[in-house]
Amino acid sequence: MVQIGRYNTLRVVKEVDFGLYLDVGEQGEILLPIRYVPEGCKPEDEIEVFIYLDSEDRIIATTEKPYAQIGDFVFLEVKSVNNFGAFLDWGLMKDILVPFREQKMKMQEGKKYLVHVLLDHESERIVASAKIDKYLDNLMPDYELEQEVDLLIAAETDLGYKAIINNLHWGMLYKNEVYKTIYPGQRMKGYIKKIRSDEKIDLALQPAGYEKVGDLSTQVLALLKEKNGFLAVNDKSPAELIYRMFGVSKKNFKKAVGALYKQRLITIDEEGIRLV
Repeated sequence: MVQIGRYNTLRVVKEVDFGLYLDVGEQGEILLPIRYVPEGCKPEDEIEVFIYLDSEDRIIATTEKPYAQIGDFVFLEVKSVNNFGAFLDWGLMKDILVPFREQKMKMQEGKKYLVHVLLDHESERIVASAKIDKYLDNLMPDYELEQEVDLLIAAETDLGYKAIINNLHWGMLYKNEVYKTIYPGQRMKGYIKKIRSDEKIDLALQPAGYEKVGDLSTQVLALLKEKNGFLAVNDKSPAELIYRMFGVSKKNFKKAVGALYKQRLITIDEEGIRLV
């Protein structure tokens, strides 16, 4: 059975002047318009397409890639607003609607909003909702500590950055543990740091123990030798600079530099660190 709002791999049934017809089993056939037909595609070939409803609410296929499919969370830009709601650009010819009832605040043209893409079972149309909370934290967290997860950065707060975990749960990255620039809408890998008794989830950008002081000290020494014994970075440098140079947090960089200093292998001054 074809899945609306998702990618489907379908068999080409026949070719016509205006496109290809694809086999969807008991539902019959659906059209892939000619403008979306890959060169050389012919009957009996299998092709991956995205299935959605066109402007006349007919099921149709496309080889275009939308920015999200059903079940995803994504930041999208408002292209227009009318009496039905806000229409957002999601990468297809037909924009996606956020009805007024699914808006947390009145959406404005030209602005981007975090939305959840879903199938409205009453109208059978693909729509989006800005009421994110009702689609998250509905399942018990079932993660292991240090488990790698997919993150979508949703918002910056006083504490840090709220992130959506695996399209299922809210999590938090704390500012004092973030050592590189991140921003709402960014997707990245993260790690489960702690699941609290109230089921709230703390996140980290690296697994515990990733930055071993000994290994990092060796890395710093090697770079010092490569750069003629001087690096314009020290324990007071911005975390972003340290991350760009070494790919580690400022906290662990300070530990590694401190270890080298205690071994009298380097000196530290206002300009940076020097090889003894």
